[in-house]
Amino acid sequence: MKMIKHFLPRTLLGRSILIVVVPLIMLQVITTFIFFNRHWETISLLLSRSFSGNISMVIDTMNRFPEVEDREWIFMISPGNLGLELSFEEGAILSEETAKKSDGLIEEMLEQGMDERVRRPFRIDNENFGDKVQVKIQLPEGVLNVLGKRKLLFSSTTYILILWMIGTSLILLAVAIIFMRNQVRPIRRLAAAADNFGKGRDVPHFKPEGAAEVRRAAAAFKLMQARIQRQINQRTEMLAGVSHDLGTVLTRMKLELAMLGDSSEAKALAADVAEMEHMIEGYLAFARGEGKENAEPVNVDRMLAEVADNARRNGAEIELEADTGVTITLRPNAFRRCLGNLLGNAARHAQHIRLAAQRRDHQLEITVDDDGPGIPEDRREDVFKAFFRLDEARNLDSGGVGLGLSISRDIVHAHGGEISLENSPLGGLRVCVLFPV
Repeated sequence: MKMIKHFLPRTLLGRSILIVVVPLIMLQVITTFIFFNRHWETISLLLSRSFSGNISMVIDTMNRFPEVEDREWIFMISPGNLGLELSFEEGAILSEETAKKSDGLIEEMLEQGMDERVRRPFRIDNENFGDKVQVKIQLPEGVLNVLGKRKLLFSSTTYILILWMIGTSLILLAVAIIFMRNQVRPIRRLAAAADNFGKGRDVPHFKPEGAAEVRRAAAAFKLMQARIQRQINQRTEMLAGVSHDLGTVLTRMKLELAMLGDSSEAKALAADVAEMEHMIEGYLAFARGEGKENAEPVNVDRMLAEVADNARRNGAEIELEADTGVTITLRPNAFRRCLGNLLGNAARHAQHIRLAAQRRDHQLEITVDDDGPGIPEDRREDVFKAFFRLDEARNLDSGGVGLGLSISRDIVHAHGGEISLENSPLGGLRVCVLFPV
């Protein structure tokens, strides 16, 4: 079964055409088998019997009128009346080497007819006379040579039926392909719309079309799209309100702290307020990962160079390897935030960072390698959780709030990509990001 699946087409169009073609071929094979075993053999036998019957009549007439003049008259009228060209070899004998033989359906049917109607030794030659067949019959006085047209032994309905079968099959196949392409096209559009929506792109012109089932699926997709977009908008609006309210409270707290002077208690409280403000900004950045930014074509190499330059200005040592020539459609600010978070995380825990990009078939691979302490394999999935703090090496004390990788993964997933953590050739951690191209 697995071997059969390997040869089956993978697309819906290919499988639909296969469903149409297989029964059609089976019907043609069965029809051809029945025709060749019933119709053609029967018709060929009847024609052979008629051909042999004409020869038998000629022989009986020659026996009834044995004079030479009568024989010449019989030979003269046979081509016009019977379609047979006759000649006679006086005293000739059919040798053993020229005995009858069967080498095809025509010869087989003609042999059967000769055995039934003539019942004399004979030889059939179906190869050396072009569109004619020669039959030699042994008579007591010599050998009768009979030359008849092949069409007397063959029905042209054979070619007509074969041409009709092939012609109608091709027409039906063409109609099926055109029809199935029209049925599959709405499914492809639905898949493209879902893919674009999953990558954060707008699909404003998509509308349900096609068969009833496809229309229902498309309508369900549009409802799902509207619900997801509504939830995103509600979350964004809620967080904007939270940001405004908390910002107002934090501003008042800062003013009150400024009026308290430089006491140790005021400094401690100011540090807590600054930490709270930093965490709120991180949380809002996490929420903005699915914001309303429009997607647009972006040159990956140029974008990576800009992000690397920004990180260098903040004191990071970054080696850049990007010469892909790839332009993909994405949200530029979100993409910058994603890469900035990855480089910022690496810069806090490593001395040397390498940012690289390369194209692999239909994917763009972006890697961030560092020579830091890395992350244990059993904790790598946990670090993608919001506000997760890794105690061993990467924790809140080193400047993060536990949202950098969460924000990056949200952005990557919103663009239809994947992100994973691996061991780096530099000895630390490698962050691997794959985007579809």
